[in-house]
Amino acid sequence: MKRDDFRTGAALAILAALFTFLVRVMDVAAIGPAGTQVGFSHLNSAVHDALGVHMALYKLTQLLGYAVLSLVAVFAVVGLLQLIRRKSLWKVDREILALGVLYVVVFALYILFEKAIVNYRPVIMPGELAPEASFPSSHTMLACTVLGSAALLLKKYVKDESLARILRVACVIVMAVIVCGRLLSGVHWLTDIIGGILYSAALLFLFSGAVGAIEEK
Repeated sequence: MKRDDFRTGAALAILAALFTFLVRVMDVAAIGPAGTQVGFSHLNSAVHDALGVHMALYKLTQLLGYAVLSLVAVFAVVGLLQLIRRKSLWKVDREILALGVLYVVVFALYILFEKAIVNYRPVIMPGELAPEASFPSSHTMLACTVLGSAALLLKKYVKDESLARILRVACVIVMAVIVCGRLLSGVHWLTDIIGGILYSAALLFLFSGAVGAIEEK
């Protein structure tokens, strides 16, 4: 099972990188604000024009994003408490360490795409003077990786099966609301959302493979 997850994760990582390249070179046109160049311009403009801009949805996804970050803080506290009690980093649960690596990779990808800009937002955000980087959607990556990985670990850290099931469903619902809300709000192009999903899926399968390997040991 873990080998299949690793293979799937690697394949998705390659697909995500290929998609990123295509966004840079396919059907590029100056359809963004301030004449910014956007890949898959006909598809992106058609979807954006059809959906419009809804800042209330943007604010909702911002608030849910803070809730997702609070979940990161919860796991960080769990790891810190284990480190204090067990007095060794290598005695902290391997799943928690793997989760820490996952969070670091997500943050690194965020920094990378802030510097190596692929696409700019379809709108200039309130309080900003110029378009911001928008590919891949960082909220999509954050929601999918944090909530997806949490759902995978619930069986270990929540012993009540009914509660674990409820929390797992809640993770999926919040994830879906953030991803769909981000697209429907109009602050991202469709390809930003797709890119965020692809990178998240790759990371989650690799994380799942790592957790499977830990459980076998």
